Amino acid sequence: MTLRKSNAFLSLANSYLMDSPQPTSMNYWWNVGSLTGLCLIMQMASGTFLAMHYSSNIELAFDSVEHMMRDVNAGWLIRYMHANGASFFFMCLYLHIGKALYYGSYRTPRMMVWTMGVIMFMLTMATGFMGYCLVYGQMSHWGATVITNLLSAMPFIGNDIVPFLQLMSGYSVSNPTMQRFFAIHFLLPFMLAALVMMHLMALHVHGSSNPVGMSGNMDRMPFHGYFVFKDTMTVFVFILMFSLFMFFSPNTLGHSDNYMPGNPMVTPASIVPEWYTTPFYAMLRSMPDKLGGVMAMFAALLMLLMLPMTDRSVMRGNTFKVLSKFAFYLFVFNFLLLTNLGQLHVEVPYMELGQYATAFYFSYYIIIVPFMSTMENMLFYIGTNSNN
Repeated sequence: MTLRKSNAFLSLANSYLMDSPQPTSMNYWWNVGSLTGLCLIMQMASGTFLAMHYSSNIELAFDSVEHMMRDVNAGWLIRYMHANGASFFFMCLYLHIGKALYYGSYRTPRMMVWTMGVIMFMLTMATGFMGYCLVYGQMSHWGATVITNLLSAMPFIGNDIVPFLQLMSGYSVSNPTMQRFFAIHFLLPFMLAALVMMHLMALHVHGSSNPVGMSGNMDRMPFHGYFVFKDTMTVFVFILMFSLFMFFSPNTLGHSDNYMPGNPMVTPASIVPEWYTTPFYAMLRSMPDKLGGVMAMFAALLMLLMLPMTDRSVMRGNTFKVLSKFAFYLFVFNFLLLTNLGQLHVEVPYMELGQYATAFYFSYYIIIVPFMSTMENMLFYIGTNSNN
């Protein structure tokens, strides 16, 4: 017996990376999960080097970032790698979630994999937001001000919990905010890495799903060889696209106001967070009530956990379902619309459009998915009985 199978530790790695049986029908959408893991490794590595030169004091935060860019050897490379890596991380994450929504990867027996993934998504959102605030540019300051003020919307204890946590001094982001954000931002990726391991362990129980939606137990092949080669190809494409952004257009995915130091005395004309949080920011500000906006923003993330219960279809995935496929593409368009609305001014017609888009977002999970799946089940049974 080879060493990779006889050794206790190597056999564990072998069962995941070499001999793991995978459905032969898996397409390139399944490669996005490995790209997301690659992004996490890149972020943790670059973030560790950035933390060596960063100062969390509010008076020094912005200057320490500029010191990295101008004085540290290859500091500009590490900083741009971390900043653009966050955007590419969320690109891969949204594509990975979109693949799961389209192909029904959230359904039994992989509900635990899906639940772990949603928890990781929310944790990544928190990590990304805190990292964005650490730059302490003008947009970072006001983004932190908006989000920390959301805690005051909690009923009964909202106005007391903000000074209790010492997140703010008066009505503005202060030094404790930056120091706590830096500590939590450094800690969360390690928790995220542990959750990734648990995510893979849960996936290993039943194996990956496939585009057809049927059980792939009759047609599987080892992971090493064919699938490793496919993953390698997508890694090369990813590195090419990432390098193009990092070396030729490193500030495209950011906001120009963040190259000005944070100033609590000057409010920007429009507070625009990073693009990957704009869909939920659009939902937040589309609500006329502050508490309602906070609830909508968090419920938008938690809605993902409802899909295994609301999807009643007898077949997994949308490959052979016309109605569900059409509804899914409408949902994707609506999500892209929310992404754009989150960076526009709060004025007519963007406010009303944001409310309609938010209503459609929640309707997709609560109304459209169960209705479409029920209709398709009826059509499926009618077609089956007519053939018999």
